Amino acid sequence: MSDEASGSKQRPDGRAADELRTVTFKNNIAPHATGSTLIEWGDTRVICCATIEEEVPRWMKAQGVEGGWITAEYSMLPYSTLDRKRRDSSKGKIDGRSQEIQRLIGRSMRAALDLVKIGPRTVWIDCDVLQADGGTRTASITGGYVALSLALAKLKADGLLTVDPIVSPVAAVSVGVVNDVPILDLPYVEDVAAEVDMNLVMNAEGEFIELQGTGEKDTFSDAELAAMLTHGRKGISELLELQKTAIAAG
Repeated sequence: MSDEASGSKQRPDGRAADELRTVTFKNNIAPHATGSTLIEWGDTRVICCATIEEEVPRWMKAQGVEGGWITAEYSMLPYSTLDRKRRDSSKGKIDGRSQEIQRLIGRSMRAALDLVKIGPRTVWIDCDVLQADGGTRTASITGGYVALSLALAKLKADGLLTVDPIVSPVAAVSVGVVNDVPILDLPYVEDVAAEVDMNLVMNAEGEFIELQGTGEKDTFSDAELAAMLTHGRKGISELLELQKTAIAAG
């Protein structure tokens, strides 16, 4: 395969067009959470925690909705970027980007479970970005699922959950077009230069949970979209295997 075909000529870190950065998980990073992991994805690092509350939101009680709920919060810590990022608390509100991402994380986690089977409880997924180098939302979803699975395993071990509520594991990855080449897993330097930027959230059945795609600087063709989806499916498949290994390690 030529350098141009593999994408290595275009990519600053020498990866092939369809190659992920190194992804690792360090579990039980937050001992007071029910389940937690530190996902290190290239130079992006996110602490993902799942905490269980034995109650459901008021709207579920008012509407008589059976089962439980999963919600998420996402934050980039002040030192996670080159220029200090102000905390939302100092601004008096959550910025629009953070709101969008935490809603995406929540939707992704809810797609992974049968909410009836978790019982009348709320699972909070907290994702705090320690270091950002592109793909913080995809790392939060991928790590969030590991934290969620570890929390559910603890509930089962404690006898608080008697059925398996997992419908299908979930992971997420970025794809894009940079220098006219469709590529997988964009770090910051590629993300800011991308003609097309897209995030995929998928389950282990190969089904899409969410697609977020934008022609940032240019339009994109059917062929480029097909190439991005092919790269994305490959990346998701690899991430699901990494998640499985991390969850088994406990």
